[in-house]
Amino acid sequence: MARKKRSVDSGSVLFDVVYTDGKLTSNRKVPSTDLGGLDGDEPARAFIEAQDRKIAEMSGTIRGDIKSIARSSRQDRPSRQSRSNTSRP
Repeated sequence: MARKKRSVDSGSVLFDVVYTDGKLTSNRKVPSTDLGGLDGDEPARAFIEAQDRKIAEMSGTIRGDIKSIARSSRQDRPSRQSRSNTSRP
């Protein structure tokens, strides 16, 4: 019988990005394999900048420079169950 292969952690980490012009983009996905090590979250900035360049080439609109980057927090969002319970009398 064949052995089951171990699954590789292929998840992603979500980031909120603030640009120098004040615009905010939330939940930008960065592969978790690109993060970690001594650089921390700095590789995420390079990954998102590369995404922005690719999008700019395709759309013709240029995104501003990144001012700050932080991991998205999902704790402040209510779950689906709690939202549905609050709407009922």
